[in-house]
Amino acid sequence: MTKWNLIFDVARCNNCNNCVLATKDEYLGNRFDGYSEPAPKLGDLWLTLKRHERGAAPMIDVSHYIETCQQCDDAPCINDATRDAISKRPDGIVVIDLEKAKGRKDFVQACPYGQIFWNEEQDLPQKWSFDAHLLDAGWAEPRCSQACPTQALTTVRLNDAEMARKAQAEGLVNLHPELGTKPRIWYRNFDRVTHAFLGGTVVTMSDNSEDCAEGVTVELSRDGAVVSTCLTDAFGDFKFEPLEAGGESYRLRILAKDGTELAIRDAPLETSRHIGVIAISSQ
Repeated sequence: MTKWNLIFDVARCNNCNNCVLATKDEYLGNRFDGYSEPAPKLGDLWLTLKRHERGAAPMIDVSHYIETCQQCDDAPCINDATRDAISKRPDGIVVIDLEKAKGRKDFVQACPYGQIFWNEEQDLPQKWSFDAHLLDAGWAEPRCSQACPTQALTTVRLNDAEMARKAQAEGLVNLHPELGTKPRIWYRNFDRVTHAFLGGTVVTMSDNSEDCAEGVTVELSRDGAVVSTCLTDAFGDFKFEPLEAGGESYRLRILAKDGTELAIRDAPLETSRHIGVIAISSQ
C-alpha cells in the first residue's frame, strides 16, 4: 500500500508563507462534508512556519521549517480514549471524525507535537488533514506544496520500503525522532536547525594595510583528525557546517598554498559562532 508523505527542504524555504496562506485559505469558512468543519478566523494555524536563527553578528543565518500534523504511523493521538473518533487511513492520513469528536477537548492533549487545536465555535478538536478532501478528489498534492514557489515542499506517495530507501538516500529526518511516532512529514537539510556552524574572516596585513584574503585554505580538525577544508570567499570569509556543538573543541589552521601554516586558532563550540578576524601576512 502506498502512503502520502510530505517533504520539507529547509535549504529551499525563503519564508514566503505561501504554504501557510494556502492552507488557511482552504479551510477558513469552508466545510468539507465528512472531512472538516471551517477553521477559526483567528487563533491557531494548522500549518505554520517556524524560524530558527544561528550565530551572531557579523555572521548570522536564519532558517525556517513547517510544523503541522505529522500524520504519524504510530500516532499517540490514536489511543484507547480516542480511537473511536481518530483513525489512520490506509494511505497514511490521520483523520478526526467530525461527529464522534464533538465536545472532546481532551483530544488536544493527545498530540505530543501540539498539532491538535480546539475550535470553541465548532466545539471540535481540529488539525490539518493533509488536504484529504482534495486528494480524494484527484489532486496530486495538497495545496501547501502546490503553492510553494521554491519547491521547498514536495509530496510523494510511496510504500513504506520505498520511502525508507528515499529517506536514507537523501538524508531525510523526522521532527522529534525521540518520540518514536513514525511521522510521514520529512525534513531535508534539517541540520541547519539541529547543528551549528563555525566561521571566521581571514585578512592579509601589509604595510599596516588590511585586505580581504580570498582563496586561502582553512583546515578544520577535531581531536587531531581533519574534519574538513575550505577556501575563503571574496570577502575573506569561511564557514564550516554542519558541526556538533555543546562544548566540542575544534582547531582551525590557515594554510599557504605550499601547506605552510600561517595561523592557528582553537575554537570551542557551544553554539554557532564567528571566531573573528584572523590576520596573516601577505602571501
